Amino acid sequence: MVFKRLLGSLGVGGPTVDTVLEEGAVLPGGTLSGRVHLRGGSADFDIEHIGLELVARVEAETDGGEHEGTVAFGRFTVGGGFRLAEGAEHNVPFTVTLPWETPVTELHGQPLGVALGVRTELAVAGAKDKGDLDPLAVRALPAQEAILEAFGQLGFGFKSADLEYGHIRGTGQQLPFYQEIELTPSPRYAHAVNEIEVTFLANPAGVEVVLEADKRGGSFPGFSGGHDALTRFTVGHQDVRDWNAEVDDWVRRLVEGRVAHGAPYGPGHDGLHGHDGIHGHHGHHGHDGHDGHRSGPGMGTAIAAGAAGLAVGVAGGMVAAEVVDEVGDFFEGEDDGGDEG
Repeated sequence: MVFKRLLGSLGVGGPTVDTVLEEGAVLPGGTLSGRVHLRGGSADFDIEHIGLELVARVEAETDGGEHEGTVAFGRFTVGGGFRLAEGAEHNVPFTVTLPWETPVTELHGQPLGVALGVRTELAVAGAKDKGDLDPLAVRALPAQEAILEAFGQLGFGFKSADLEYGHIRGTGQQLPFYQEIELTPSPRYAHAVNEIEVTFLANPAGVEVVLEADKRGGSFPGFSGGHDALTRFTVGHQDVRDWNAEVDDWVRRLVEGRVAHGAPYGPGHDGLHGHDGIHGHHGHHGHDGHDGHRSGPGMGTAIAAGAAGLAVGVAGGMVAAEVVDEVGDFFEGEDDGGDEG
């Protein structure tokens, strides 16, 4: 592979670096392996530190509008403390563990338009330089995949996926941003909602599933136009359920507004989303005590991968070409080591 970066802080004659990730998508909470390949420059250099940084392109909503920036969500030290001789080559293998909340970038091998990367940082001769930036591909956990397939089986379609800066109140969220997967409604709910947004917050024990419905006015008593409804459910990583029935029940409860009459998530939580005023949703949101722990009569994950539904929509090209191009632009634009977050 071509060496992508000449360490700018050291100028011509400095060492070059190339990080090579193992092929294939990784899982949230799983391990990422690869190697950092260094080639010595025109003199000997002391490599003080080799670090990896996980970065994401994230959107932030403020009073001034919507903005995009690069946010780091994981840092690892993988090597350092050696001398790189003039012209010598040196490989540093690594294996690191991704955060459980790492966003999903693809479904059944098809990109969702979410940009994640692994940036390499070297400290050489007292100077730090952010070098190589490589795309990071992440596939869905089994529970996430089963839920998305169920949405597809129920007639929902993939619209878009993005990363929003902020925290979802009342959840165990750890990262400074969360992923929203936007779905077009199935025919059954098209009269009631404009779209459904799905957020997965994985952890070692399972996955929190946060659903938000952008509701149409006049569809159900007690709701006015533009009102967003939200609810949350929890599933285990190895749960065996009738996912079609489970997800349909979640959506029905969400759309009918039954979640708005339960106990709130906690004191002072006037909404489910919020982060110091950066991103928020208005309205009263609660929880009716149902946490989604209910075994269905069958195995929802028995849905054939090639069946009609969300996965086929993604594979069929529903991700707009310009969205994929934007992901490529992210890496081209960030290859100079710039960082906005």
